Amino acid sequence: MSGRRTLVTGGASGLGAAVVEVLAQRGDTIAVLDLKPPPETAPDVADVRLVDLADSAAAAAAVREAASALGGLDAVVTCAGIDACGDLLEVPVEDWERVIAVNLVGTAAVVRAALPHLGHAGGRVVTVASTLGRRALPAATAYCASKFGVVGFSRALAAETNGRPAVTCLLPGGMATPFFDGRDEQFKPGADARLNDPRNVAAAVAFALDQPEGCEVRELLICPTGEDSWP
Repeated sequence: MSGRRTLVTGGASGLGAAVVEVLAQRGDTIAVLDLKPPPETAPDVADVRLVDLADSAAAAAAVREAASALGGLDAVVTCAGIDACGDLLEVPVEDWERVIAVNLVGTAAVVRAALPHLGHAGGRVVTVASTLGRRALPAATAYCASKFGVVGFSRALAAETNGRPAVTCLLPGGMATPFFDGRDEQFKPGADARLNDPRNVAAAVAFALDQPEGCEVRELLICPTGEDSWP
C-alpha cells in the first residue's frame, strides 16, 4: 500500500477515473480536480475541487486548496484533456485556443502550483501527453500542438527539477473512454479500432509512481497492440 497523497486532474472520467481507481486500490489518498464531480460509484476520493483548468489562476488555487486538504502532496497526475477536431480554418478560434489552454497551459499551471509540495525526496509528477505528442495527423492541429507542448514541457521540467520531483511523461495511444463522445463520425474510432482499456494505462501510471527514489521513468509510451497511431 502506497500511502501517497496524490492529485489527479480529469479524475471524474476516462483515464483520470481509471487512475483514481487503480491508485485508490493501492492505498493512495486522492484529490480530484475536474469540471464535474466523480460518479457516486467511484472509489472514495478524499477531496474534490470543481475547476476549469483553462483558467490557470483558478487551477493553481484549486491545487493549493487540495494540498491543504490532504496535508501535502506526494504525486500529481495530469490526466485532464480535450480536443477540437477539424482543419485549422474550420475550428473556431475559441475552441482551438481552449484546447491549448486546458491541455498545455492547465497542465503547467497545476504542476507549477504543486511544485512547492513535491520537492521532497520521492515526489512525483506524471504528465499525460499522447502518441500525437510525437506524431502529427491532419485535422488535429490544436491537439497535436498541445500534446507536443506537454512533451517539451515535461522534458524541460525533468531537467530543471533533477528528481525533486521526478517527472514522467506518459504517451498513451487510443483508449476506450468517453473522450471520443460527441464528435462527428469522421473523427470517431471505427468499429474495428484497437483501443486500450484505460485501466491498463492507469497501471502504467502506477508503475511510474512506484519507482524508487533516484530512478525515473522519463517517458512511457503505451498503446494497444497494432494501433495505427504509433509508430
